[in-house]
Amino acid sequence: MSGPGDVVVVGGAGFLGSHLVEHLVARGRTVDVVDDLSTGALANLAGVRERPDRVRVVHLDAGSSEFAEFLQLRAPRVVYHLALLTPAARRTSEILRSATLLVATLEAVRHAGTAKVVVALPATRYYGEVPARHLPVKEGHRAEPIGVGDVVAHTLVDLLGVYRERHGVEFTAAVLGHAYGPGQRPEDGVVAAFAAATAERRDPEIHGSGRQTRDFVWVHDAVDALAACAGRGDGMVINVGTGVQTSILDLWALFAPHAARRPRPAPARAADVQRIALSPTRARIQLGWSSGTPLADGVRRLIETGPRPPGG
Repeated sequence: MSGPGDVVVVGGAGFLGSHLVEHLVARGRTVDVVDDLSTGALANLAGVRERPDRVRVVHLDAGSSEFAEFLQLRAPRVVYHLALLTPAARRTSEILRSATLLVATLEAVRHAGTAKVVVALPATRYYGEVPARHLPVKEGHRAEPIGVGDVVAHTLVDLLGVYRERHGVEFTAAVLGHAYGPGQRPEDGVVAAFAAATAERRDPEIHGSGRQTRDFVWVHDAVDALAACAGRGDGMVINVGTGVQTSILDLWALFAPHAARRPRPAPARAADVQRIALSPTRARIQLGWSSGTPLADGVRRLIETGPRPPGG
């Protein structure tokens, strides 16, 4: 793989990133994966690393000067940044580092002449606690931050807007519901945690009342939306969700017939929002996208095939 690249995926060895890389390669794109492997795993890319003509994996920190040099060398058309406000970023210092990482990437991008940056942000961070009357929430909803991560999520979008206005760096910010699917670490998502507990015949945990809701999006549907963002949705925040609220108890009900154990209660987590669902209207209009996989079908696939572990 020599000469200018096509797409760079920062965080491409993680759960969402590896699925996006597989999607892009299957459609003939040339992809450079940049990952510091702090939470990602090279084995997540086992299916595409056999294509050195299409995929190159580079072990780099996206905040480093070496990353900026790499981007100038590759001159990609699109950079995906999927390493911002990840589930692993729990401490305040880790959350704040997302802003530093994005600034470093935007600086590198503008000097490399890259046409567009696509970022993925978690909906629970971007919107915080949303009153029930405003659900499914639309992109223009004014969020009420409930934590540092919520403030940082909006700061990231503001930074994208500044670089678009001042430096001509185009962007789309995809606000994701709860993406789930094969390869997700149990500690990073409730679906993955339930799937692992079911497969390993051990007790799952339900934090709090279990009545809190999420908007669950099958990962292959999510990466379809992210792929569409490369050429559409310029300058926009776009929800990637189903518009459907599902409680944690109702999610467990899909696993229960296949489980050997019953869930045990665990303390509520202070940072958890109580309800969320995303309006999919803008995604339909701007990306031509909608989620095509009902939650029951996605859960069934995980149960039938097993939750492929990271690196598995």
